[in-house]
Amino acid sequence: MRIYLPATAADLSAPWISPRTAHAATPSLAAALPGEDRESLEASACLCAADASLVRLAEPDAEGAADRRVVIAADVDEAKASELPVSEDVLPGTVEVTAPVAWEAVAALLVDEPAARTDVRRARTGDEEAFERAAEADLLWFDATERAVLADELG
Repeated sequence: MRIYLPATAADLSAPWISPRTAHAATPSLAAALPGEDRESLEASACLCAADASLVRLAEPDAEGAADRRVVIAADVDEAKASELPVSEDVLPGTVEVTAPVAWEAVAALLVDEPAARTDVRRARTGDEEAFERAAEADLLWFDATERAVLADELG
């Protein structure tokens, strides 16, 4: 199962990706977006993870983290990611990752381009307009082998 894990720059230096809520092209996401193909569902899951990355950046323990959203696309066994029931607070396609994810399972890293920093910084402090602009910004694709370079770049 391909999952999209919301992350921050600090996650890129970790020995593995810790268990957390992520997003995937699940049956509930497909039901919420009828007529969408698999690629569109994957893109939607990735965008949800990007928004969740911004939420992670707004948490107090992310103080000092780079003002860029990070999404980690990984392939995990379905037994490690269970879909959560949809509710007011849980979007379709939300999964709970119950075990650490090894870097070997990572297919790609998606990161904001440097130009998005201002909007991400403002969104972290509650600026809704900046959040909307950040949500519309494209993420740059990086191969998993570029993790160390990205970790250095993002500090």
